[in-house]
Amino acid sequence: MAVGNNVPVLVGPVPLLYVQSLTVTEGYEIERIMGSRFQHATQPTRKQIGIEAVLLGPQRLAVKKSLEALALTSRALVATASDLLPNGIPVVSGLIISLDMQITELHFTQSVSKRDALDVSISLVEVPRPGLTALLGEAADLAVAAGTALVPGSVSPNPISRTVLGAF
Repeated sequence: MAVGNNVPVLVGPVPLLYVQSLTVTEGYEIERIMGSRFQHATQPTRKQIGIEAVLLGPQRLAVKKSLEALALTSRALVATASDLLPNGIPVVSGLIISLDMQITELHFTQSVSKRDALDVSISLVEVPRPGLTALLGEAADLAVAAGTALVPGSVSPNPISRTVLGAF
């Protein structure tokens, strides 16, 4: 990716331009088979996404208010959505597309060293609904994975040369 090409992470309609990290947590619930010492994966756990970003410039407070409004609105979406509509907030990034997320925590930090910026930490959890929207979300996520595999990266895996003597 070129230096001047800053692709935002979209949390619903809110673009986050300066994302520092994005973490996706997925797993499976493991249960013991009755009367046996064996265990098996029964079902996926809820997907969780954590986003760390910096809000810069004069629009930082407007973006903050947009994220707060989105967190409140996502709870109403879950309560009133039909089976054909998404169940929550879509999150779109170069790593993942997930259609049914809900904001569970927002943390905003302003410090003396960064007076013109806000650090934001966003925690989202998946609120999936079985059916068409779950299939659409998984299909979109597969499309991102397939498309990313075809695009060559521009950052070398380890830009600092290492030597055995340098470790001592």
